[in-house]
Amino acid sequence: MNDSARRRPGPLLLGVRHHGPGSARAVRAALRAARPKTVLIEGPPEADALIPLAADPGMRPPVALLAHAVDEPGRSAFWPFADFSPEWVAVRWALEHGVPARFIDLPATHTLAWRKAEEEEERTAVQGPEPAAGRRVRVDPLGALAEAAGHDDPERWWEDVVEHRGGTGERDVFAPFAAVEEAMAALRETYGAGGRDRDPVREAHMRIQLRAAQREFGDEVAVVCGAWHVPALRAKSSVTADRELLKGLPRIRTDMTWVPWTNRRLARTSGYGAGIDSPGWYGHLFRTPDRPVERWLTKVAGLLREEDRIVSSAHVIEAVRLAETLAVLRGRPLPGLGETTDAVRAVLCEGSDVPLVLVHDRLVVGDALGEVPEAAPAVPLQRDLAREQRGLRLKPEALERELDLDLRKETDAGRSRLLHRLRLLGVGWGEQVRSRGSTGTFRETWRLCWEPELSVRVAEAGVWGTTVHGAATARAESDAVCATALAEVTALAEVCLLAGLSDALPVVMRALADRAALDTDVGRLAEALPALVRSLRYGDVRGTDVRALAEVAAGLAERVFVGLPPACAGLDADAAQEMRGHVDAVHTAVGLLGESGSGAPAGSAAGTGSAAGAGSGRGDLRGRWRAVLRTLSGRDTVPGVLRGRAVRILLDEGELGAEEAARLMGLVLSPGTPPADAAAWIEGFVGGGGGGGMLLVHDERLLALVDAWLTGVPAEAFTDVLPLLRRTFSAYEPGVRRTIGELVRRGPGERSAGRKQGAGTPGFGTDADTGRADAVLPVLRLLLGSDDTAPDNYLVGAGT
Repeated sequence: MNDSARRRPGPLLLGVRHHGPGSARAVRAALRAARPKTVLIEGPPEADALIPLAADPGMRPPVALLAHAVDEPGRSAFWPFADFSPEWVAVRWALEHGVPARFIDLPATHTLAWRKAEEEEERTAVQGPEPAAGRRVRVDPLGALAEAAGHDDPERWWEDVVEHRGGTGERDVFAPFAAVEEAMAALRETYGAGGRDRDPVREAHMRIQLRAAQREFGDEVAVVCGAWHVPALRAKSSVTADRELLKGLPRIRTDMTWVPWTNRRLARTSGYGAGIDSPGWYGHLFRTPDRPVERWLTKVAGLLREEDRIVSSAHVIEAVRLAETLAVLRGRPLPGLGETTDAVRAVLCEGSDVPLVLVHDRLVVGDALGEVPEAAPAVPLQRDLAREQRGLRLKPEALERELDLDLRKETDAGRSRLLHRLRLLGVGWGEQVRSRGSTGTFRETWRLCWEPELSVRVAEAGVWGTTVHGAATARAESDAVCATALAEVTALAEVCLLAGLSDALPVVMRALADRAALDTDVGRLAEALPALVRSLRYGDVRGTDVRALAEVAAGLAERVFVGLPPACAGLDADAAQEMRGHVDAVHTAVGLLGESGSGAPAGSAAGTGSAAGAGSGRGDLRGRWRAVLRTLSGRDTVPGVLRGRAVRILLDEGELGAEEAARLMGLVLSPGTPPADAAAWIEGFVGGGGGGGMLLVHDERLLALVDAWLTGVPAEAFTDVLPLLRRTFSAYEPGVRRTIGELVRRGPGERSAGRKQGAGTPGFGTDADTGRADAVLPVLRLLLGSDDTAPDNYLVGAGT
């Protein structure tokens, strides 16, 4: 040891706060002064072989040690490290000075098994509140010390006494650790283990490892661990007593590796149980040698300027002055995060909290994502995923972002396949969202965010294969065999096409055919059909052969046509509403199948060649679907909401004329029909947000029928039909509701007079207003991409 360093005899015990920049600086100074021959660090001993990787140029914190059970990869634990973590500083110091470093905490093989046993005990325990005598209260050491010092905020107290301490000279580098040890010893005398049942076992293992190091290196040993453990490591205890505590611990086979971590995960309680709210701020304190407040506020100003906010140097100077003044008023040695945040709000943000959200997200927490070298151990699936990410230029990032893909481009199509395969494997790196620019099947939009836990999900998925493609194929085949519902298999078929898993499709299609043949529930058949049709559309843009899928879709549609009318009879209100959704979905699906009856959209692989010939024998699917709708519209046993919906679809398809639709509505709204049934019919006909409001605006006969019926509903029945009517009309746009109200206010007499005078559609002029149309022509040319030579009659026609 360095003779000039004054400390107590025996091993050098450095009690720290995990992820504390002040503790990290103090550890570095103490190790520099003491120069021990070995460094022992709180952490799983299985990671000793991974310590040299911390010196690899490809290792960039934040990172974490990941331990997972070999047979149960989902059972895992993390030990995170930031560059300002005292344990990381100790590891780096040891590697830089050629000093052996070892982890001495309880092995992960016991930790994971212990957790498994506790989970099983919780599942089998009798439900109910735990007796008061059996509950243990965990002591917060910082809270207890802050309270003893007269502070009500433990975090602020710790910042003042430790994190804001400046550099220390060699003569007093051990003073902070001695003070913290003395305080923790007093707490341990009062609270014992502090409600932490595992701590005595962990500390017994630490003492055994410390004795082994002392036998090899004497007292020239440094230990970096949580300050709470220091009194227990200093205490006298026999080897026999410590070994007795470790006897009979459960075991489980584990693997260990380094994985990337994020600042956002550091901000949550994990690993050491020392989650911090402001890792970005702590990192700034650790990396800034001087003037931390000035440099921090300069960073904030730069961020706000990037967001086009006006922030000058004078703003920064004034903010620094305000932060320092607030620190003096609050009795703090230096401005902390609270003072700088108040100064930013008052000066740089002009009193607004809105920009502070950005500052907190990007700077106080930060979006840093660590990196680990390729030499780090990894399951084969993880390595294949890394290769695909590099090949597709799709780098994992902690910051959430949106990615727009054009599937006509090879790279974007590959990215889409990778993301779909990962989702099938349970690795939720991306979530597909609605595209803003286009609704075509060749466009996809994904929201990406890489979380450290996804490394565990990749390890779990490794049981399915060594490559992403192979693992996803095996998972799809297994899911198809195990699926119990038809909708599950159809959804799986859709995913297989999206993910490009052509090898899995035969198994999925066999399962689909088997489930479809056995399933007699029309609701489930109708629920499964839309996914199949969407899959046919995906096959078109991805160049996938979907002929077998087209045959199954056409057969499924036929079964729906046959079974739908009987299935719609005698349904209650809730079941009728659910069936209405199925009817709408089947109608959309049949429209996408195409008029050729081939069972595939026009131009798809299944709609040409042999597939077209095979499907054409089935006849016109659309024609048979319209016949089903006519059957539904005329059966009195079918609920009103379904009959009304069938009439509306037929009207939109041109199968019913306006006169016929008005006749059917008139029959339903006659005095002999119960008001509730009539209201349900109206809901099916003009409700659901499918343009029913505009239908009433443009067809005064239908509006007059609804108006006359509504005014004639008896008072005692009105309260019963009101919820249905409110649900129907509340779905309309505000402008549509206003127009309908205006037309009703004018009354049928005034509407008829307007028609006799050639007024045309109520609420509209008799002729096109060419003056107003001419005013929009320049903008319309820009929207249509037309030049000045485009025919005006074309533009006027488009505008009117």
